[in-house]
Amino acid sequence: MLVSGPALSITGGHCDNDLLPYEYHATSDGAADGIEHVQHKVREVIKYGADLIKVCATGGVLSKGDDPNASQYTLEEMKAIVADAHRLGRKVAAHAHGAQGVIWASEAGVDSVEHGHLMNDAAIATLKKNGTYLVPTLYLIDWQRENAAKANLPEYSRHKMEMVSETGKNNAKKAFAAGVKIGLGTDAAVYPHGLNAHELAVYVSLGMTPLQSIQSATINDADMLGWTDKIGTIEPGKWADIIAVDDDPLQDITTLQHIKFVMKGGEVVKNDYANTKIRP
Repeated sequence: MLVSGPALSITGGHCDNDLLPYEYHATSDGAADGIEHVQHKVREVIKYGADLIKVCATGGVLSKGDDPNASQYTLEEMKAIVADAHRLGRKVAAHAHGAQGVIWASEAGVDSVEHGHLMNDAAIATLKKNGTYLVPTLYLIDWQRENAAKANLPEYSRHKMEMVSETGKNNAKKAFAAGVKIGLGTDAAVYPHGLNAHELAVYVSLGMTPLQSIQSATINDADMLGWTDKIGTIEPGKWADIIAVDDDPLQDITTLQHIKFVMKGGEVVKNDYANTKIRP
């Protein structure tokens, strides 16, 4: 695992603690404002073991009182965050829904933008120009729609979820067509862990080939994380991370939702074939 520790956020923004009354003066561990303070926060979270830096470049969906369309950190603050993180050997992942936040995050040099559901054509072009990875997190739209009753979201979150759901898939489809680099991510636990493979099916429904969708979760993610020497392909010298399924995922990508065999680092951790007779 590569872990970020507390995500950096402007005061009162997505990733700050915004649910308690004023008299508590509650602030998240990652809240920081201004160039000097965001530099300090990057160094602080690295001091305590962060493998990468997560930054909230726009408002979010499940947070109260912010707008997913609104950028949070300024371009100058974002550049300061990325400069310190990269100098200290850490990658930067930016939560961003709205176009301005996506553009500023990409121009600042982040390694990936998560979501991008409210992007415009200029934001997509900026991602392409700068070679910034987009992690679209699209299955959450379907899951939330199908499980709205049990999700029991507050009204402000339900409204914002509807807003990002209206445009999220279409904007991702445009990014796919434009050749933006895509990495797979889920945004779990916005929905339950373990449903990762459903994301692949959404990508295919939006124009990716099954092979391209699989590569987003293997070769592309390895490159995005800076771990191409360890993961992403099956070859000598890399971790033996292997799965097996009954059918050909290049013909039906949903077969990857039914994993029968898992090897992690050369160790078998799941094997539904162990007691299965193989017919001649």
